Amino acid sequence: MTHYKELGLVNSKELFRKAMEGKYAIPAFNFNNLEQLQAIIGACVETKSPVLLQVSSGARKYANQTLLKHLAKGAVDYARELGYPIPIVLHLDHGDTFELCKSCIESGFSSVMIDGSHLPYDKNAELTRQVVEYAHKYDVSVEGELGVLAGIEDEVSSAVTHYTRPEEVEDFVKKTGVDSLAISIGTSHGANKFKPEQCTRNADGVLVPPPLRFDILEEVERRIPGFPIVLHGASSVPPDLVKIINSNGGKLKDAVGIPEDQLRRAAASAVCKINIDSDGRLAMTAAVRKVFVDSPAEFDPRKYLGPARDQLKALYKHKIVNVLGSANKA
Repeated sequence: MTHYKELGLVNSKELFRKAMEGKYAIPAFNFNNLEQLQAIIGACVETKSPVLLQVSSGARKYANQTLLKHLAKGAVDYARELGYPIPIVLHLDHGDTFELCKSCIESGFSSVMIDGSHLPYDKNAELTRQVVEYAHKYDVSVEGELGVLAGIEDEVSSAVTHYTRPEEVEDFVKKTGVDSLAISIGTSHGANKFKPEQCTRNADGVLVPPPLRFDILEEVERRIPGFPIVLHGASSVPPDLVKIINSNGGKLKDAVGIPEDQLRRAAASAVCKINIDSDGRLAMTAAVRKVFVDSPAEFDPRKYLGPARDQLKALYKHKIVNVLGSANKA
C-alpha cells in the first residue's frame, strides 16, 4: 500500500473548511494525460490556488494506475519546482464500487467519491458508509452523492435529472459519516447539458439554460449548516471554444453549459468544490483542431498537444480567478 502522504498529497478536509469560511470553491479538474496535468498545475501555481486532481474510473484505466501514482507525486514536485507548493488532492471521481474506492486508497489517493446515487436510498447509504469506514482508517476523505445529474461523462450517464431531496440530507450525512456531499440542483454532465426545448434564446440567438435550483441549495444549507457541498457537471461550455471546434471540422450542435455567474454565486455558499471537466476537453479539442486545419502537414504531437495544453491552462486560470474565487487561497 502507498499512503497519499508518501506522495506529498493532502486530503480535502482542511481545504473545504477554509473554502466555506472564505466563500470560494476549490477547483476539481479532471485529467487523463501529461498535458492536462501540466496545465492544471501550471494554472494553479500561477494563481496560487489549491486543487483537486480528479481521476475517473475510465481515466484510471486509460492512464494506468501505476503511472497515475507517479504522476501525482510528479505534480507535487512540479508545483514546488515552479515556485509555490500548492495543496494537491488526488481524488477519485464517481467511484461506483467499494472495491474501486479501496484500490484507489491503497494506491495513494487522498480522497474518493462513492457515487451510489443510482441506487435506492438505503443501499446508497449502506455503500457510502462502507467506503467511509475503510477510508477513514487511512485519513482519506470521502464524497457521497444524493440526487442524479443528467448527461454523459465517461461511464456515468443518466437521461434525466433527479434533484436532491433536502429532507434526506441530514439522515444521509448522519448515517454515512461522509465528509462532503454532491447534490443535484440543475447542473449536468457533458457538453450538451440541456435539450434546446429546455432553454430560451437571448437577443443574440444564444441558448440560455434554465437557472440552477438555488432554493434546493439553500434548504440543504439550512438542514446541514457548515457541511461541505459539491457541484458536479459545472462546465460552462464557452461559445468561443464551440465556435472554434465547429469552424475547424467539429460537429457540436446545441452545446450549452452552466452560466459562470451562477457558478460564482454557488461558490460563495456552502459549495466548496466545483467539478470542471467538459470545458477542459473543449479547450484542448479546439486547439488541436485549429492546428490540424491551419497546418495540415503537421504530425509532431508536441506541435498540437503544446497549444492544447496552453489553451487549457488559460481556461483554468480564468475559472480560478473569475468563477471559483480560489486564487491566492493556497
